[in-house]
Amino acid sequence: MTSSAQDAKATLSVAALQLSSQEAVSENLERVDTLVTAAARAGAELCVLPENFAYMGPEAGKHQVAERVGDADAPIQAALRRIAARERVAIVAGGFPERSADPERPFNTSACFAADGELVTAYRKIHLFDVDLRSHGSQCESRNTSGGREVVVARLLGFGVGLSICYDLRFPELYRALVDQGAEILTVPAAFTLYTGKDHWHVLLRARAIEAQCYVVAAAQWGRHPEGRATFGHALIADPWGTVTAEASDQLGFALGRVEREFLHEIRTRVPSLAHRRL
Repeated sequence: MTSSAQDAKATLSVAALQLSSQEAVSENLERVDTLVTAAARAGAELCVLPENFAYMGPEAGKHQVAERVGDADAPIQAALRRIAARERVAIVAGGFPERSADPERPFNTSACFAADGELVTAYRKIHLFDVDLRSHGSQCESRNTSGGREVVVARLLGFGVGLSICYDLRFPELYRALVDQGAEILTVPAAFTLYTGKDHWHVLLRARAIEAQCYVVAAAQWGRHPEGRATFGHALIADPWGTVTAEASDQLGFALGRVEREFLHEIRTRVPSLAHRRL
């Protein structure tokens, strides 16, 4: 049994990291190490990394850095295991390329590591970002990525942690399913575009927190990346009332906040909308 199977905690200090990842995996992992270390030493017990934390180069090149989840010696996972164990912090590792049955189309996977560095579980992004933003660019994630199918809730530090990635945020039925499986915290590692983020990021995250009556920990990419990509940033933490309790500014860093089990139960008791569902 890993350290993820622990007695329930009353409070949990969480950090949503904000990176500006590029193409070089080793350099990206060095920045992850620096920020997770800083967050852990500021008190974080759980760190959430953004989507594409290890690689944000050309989409067609993702398969070259893809790993098999559970391969402890693979570069990305080995680095995360080492950081988690050294800092005694649990990590939800955003989205990174996981090998699939199609060698050219890896999964976009979020892996959870306990505070002893052991792999707990992993989630494969279900909703792929195939959009046409016209003058603001188009993306077809499914061209180079395989989609997942399973809803996943991890047990980390005594809390139910519902896993999702970026574009999943626009599909509230996923978060209903996560709550049905015991989610109390929703993680949303993302690389939201600058164009959509400025109008939709805060609104969608607060809505998911309110309707699911969960804490939301949303890690983010920020700045400029290869292939002309620009991301919005504003990594944040929202409570079950929909209040943003911590938010990163326009720079590398992290948002640090607390999850309070008593407050979550209070919200779910005061406004029992989850119990009132009829459809």
